[in-house]
Amino acid sequence: MKSPYVGNLVPNELVTGCFLVVSKDIRQKKTGEPYLTLHLADRTGDIEAKMWDNVTEVMDTFDRDDFVKVKGLLQPYQNRSQFTVHRLRRLEDHEVEFEDFFPCSERAPDEMWAELQGIIAAISNHHLRGLLENLFSKPAIAERYKLAPAAKNIHHAWRGGLLEHVLSLCTLCRIVAPHYGGIDQDLLLTGAILHDIGKIDELSYTRSFSYSTDGQLLGHIIIGLRMVGDAVAQLPDFPPKLRTLIDHMIVSHHGALEYGSPKTPQFAEALLLHHLDNLDSKMATLKNALERDARMEGEFTGWVAALERTILRKDRYLEPLPAQPPAPAAPPKPVEPSKPAPATAFGEKLQAVLGVPK
Repeated sequence: MKSPYVGNLVPNELVTGCFLVVSKDIRQKKTGEPYLTLHLADRTGDIEAKMWDNVTEVMDTFDRDDFVKVKGLLQPYQNRSQFTVHRLRRLEDHEVEFEDFFPCSERAPDEMWAELQGIIAAISNHHLRGLLENLFSKPAIAERYKLAPAAKNIHHAWRGGLLEHVLSLCTLCRIVAPHYGGIDQDLLLTGAILHDIGKIDELSYTRSFSYSTDGQLLGHIIIGLRMVGDAVAQLPDFPPKLRTLIDHMIVSHHGALEYGSPKTPQFAEALLLHHLDNLDSKMATLKNALERDARMEGEFTGWVAALERTILRKDRYLEPLPAQPPAPAAPPKPVEPSKPAPATAFGEKLQAVLGVPK
């Protein structure tokens, strides 16, 4: 097992570790000398890294998707963590264990797959259930669906992330659908399961995540429509209008033309799918931002571009203030002796009668 992992790095502690190069850029200082901007990753996450010195010696010895051994220091920079690389060496594949380097879901793939199969088996509409069974009976689709991330770097960007996202979305569908009258839950669940199926071919995830050639040329919406069309072609009794509804849910799930959907949602299940999908992705992005910047001080994360804001660390904000020591008690005031009452004529006569000395 490799050590340390990205998730275990401690600020201002010099470490030596092995990482996957997710991205690599060669840039220039003001002096004209080169420096490196990297993203280094393992299965616990990724970290931005800079190499400022001795860059010419190593910059051509490795590339993106290579494994490297680095020595360096994690430091805070603009409320984010940044790793400064002092030394770097490329590693051969046989020097590492691949499972140490690829981020993956905390849930086991087979466990999540069994849950998905249970959801499909419970769909009462036999046309929709048959379509899903047809698609996932194909080993090439099933294996990639288990493994694919839900995105390249925004939300659920890890192996198994697509399946994890879909299961979360299915839970939301079953909770929310009964609240609104007239929602076809079987259709909504089918849309949730199929809306991102094209990502299994849009993304490349054998090492770091990137877009495949088909992903660059077509995108996951078009790829998903093709996959559904191929499956429907094997089901001659599948209702054409039901297929149109499914196609519309796939093409409209981003919700707006500027976000990549060629159509906006135009019936209840399509609109609900869009908002639930957006909700799940945004909450996952927020959670990732809090975890990514957990080592940084302060009550807010750094800027989260996908959410266009910083995120309040609510637990830190609500932390009670340190207990203050009690103030020392004030010393007691000295008691002044009581003054005798002023003498009066009556008092003098009373003292004489009682025999009390003056």
